[in-house]
Amino acid sequence: MNVERLSKRLNAVADFIPEGAILADIGSDHAYLPCHVVKAGKVTYAIAGEVVEGPFQSAKKQVEIEGLSKKVDVRKGNGLQVIEAGEVECITIAGMGGALIATILEEGKEKLEGVKRLVLQPNISAISIRLWLFENGWSLTNEAILEEDGKIYEILVAEKGDPKLAYTENMECELLFGPFLSRQKNEAFIQKWTAEQKNWERILEQLSQSRQTQEKREKEMELQKKISMTKEVLDR
Repeated sequence: MNVERLSKRLNAVADFIPEGAILADIGSDHAYLPCHVVKAGKVTYAIAGEVVEGPFQSAKKQVEIEGLSKKVDVRKGNGLQVIEAGEVECITIAGMGGALIATILEEGKEKLEGVKRLVLQPNISAISIRLWLFENGWSLTNEAILEEDGKIYEILVAEKGDPKLAYTENMECELLFGPFLSRQKNEAFIQKWTAEQKNWERILEQLSQSRQTQEKREKEMELQKKISMTKEVLDR
């Protein structure tokens, strides 16, 4: 992967960035994504945020190599601390756990003023992000799921608006599987949730052989519910 040729995952993230937007890419690593969309003319200016010194220096070096120092500003800081309120129109956060992404958004809520779109790619626990968006006045407008190098990635796109618009009366199920993804049910979606179902069934089998406790009963009920919802989604 490089600036000219992004991974399939980051290409999918880039596709959701609005034309002409001012972008902040949080946890930018080598700054491949912001450099790519600036060079392609998709965005006019980008901020690459990185909290770890090594990746921060890598991002700075990459921007210099590409000759983009006037169009891609590499900043060191934790989460949304690298931007000011009203400074950017689109924020991308990719390659982290969903709970961490939700924490970054929560801790930087005051920096989201003026942001028109969030493009979020969690490696796990997309439900954590969907819950945060719903509770904080962001409406899911699109989702994608794809497989790359044996791993499956989800991408969530949100804009300010009524959070209820994306969901039906079956909201509990759609928070887990994704309201758009569970309707589309592409090959990557089926692959992901078939594997999850088998894993939950394996854990349930292991639990059945252990001593009965209140905690165990609650865990079993939770797993049975997830397995039942998965079967329903995959079968319909």
